[in-house]
This record gives sequence, structure tokens and C-alpha cells, in this order.
Amino acid sequence: MWNLIWPILIVILSNTFYNVCMKAMPSDVNPFGALMVTYLVATIISAIIFIFMVGPSNVGEEMSKINWTSVILALAIVGLEVGYVFVYRAGWAVSTASVVANIGLACVLLFVGYFLYRENVSINQIIGVIVCMFGLVLINI
Repeated sequence: MWNLIWPILIVILSNTFYNVCMKAMPSDVNPFGALMVTYLVATIISAIIFIFMVGPSNVGEEMSKINWTSVILALAIVGLEVGYVFVYRAGWAVSTASVVANIGLACVLLFVGYFLYRENVSINQIIGVIVCMFGLVLINI
């Protein structure tokens, strides 16, 4: 059970800090400069953990396993980061921006799962999407 819980707790905790930091980013800071520093620090931390986990002698072998997904993921992350910077600069409240984004994401991923990965979609899930869409309207009134 713990194997299911600890990863989602990391996501929740990290996402909390993420949104607080994005909301607190000074409005006069260029978002790409701030993201450059963010990614530089993240690169250093990731490199240290990566080398520690695989060992220095296995770095080359592990790096050879990386494919196109890392490049597309980098583009997606930049879009996500810049999107949140501008969401908060546009005046969204921290209490609703993430809720709206994540409900929208969950609805989109339901269809992505169905069409791209052939995951089953139940009538309850379709009803849930409709309820979520109604909730998005209510939360933004």
C-alpha cells in the first residue's frame, strides 16, 4: 500500500510548492530567465542524484537509453511552466488555477487514454467528465 501512497504524496507536496512559487514569482522578472535558473538548479540536482543512483561507470550506458520522449517532455515542461507564470500574472487565484487546470487535464487525459492507449472508459467516467465540466463553470463564475 505504501508503494501507492508515497509517490502521490511527493506529487501533492511538490505541486503545492510549485504553485506557491509560481504565484510568488515577481511580476517584473522575465519568466524565461527565472525558468533558466530553475532548470539549471534542477539539472544539477538531477545530475547528482542520477550519478549517485547508477554509479559513475554506468552513466554512459544509462544515457544511451534516452529517446525522443525527453526532448518532447522538455518542451511540455517549458509550456507548463510558462503557462502557469502567465496564469498567475493574469490574476488567477492559487486556489482555483490549479483546480481548473487539473480538472481540464483529467478530462483530456481520459480521452487520450481511450484513443491512444485503448484504455476502457466507463459510463461513470463520461458522467464524471460532464460533472467536472459543470464544476469548471461553477468555479469560474
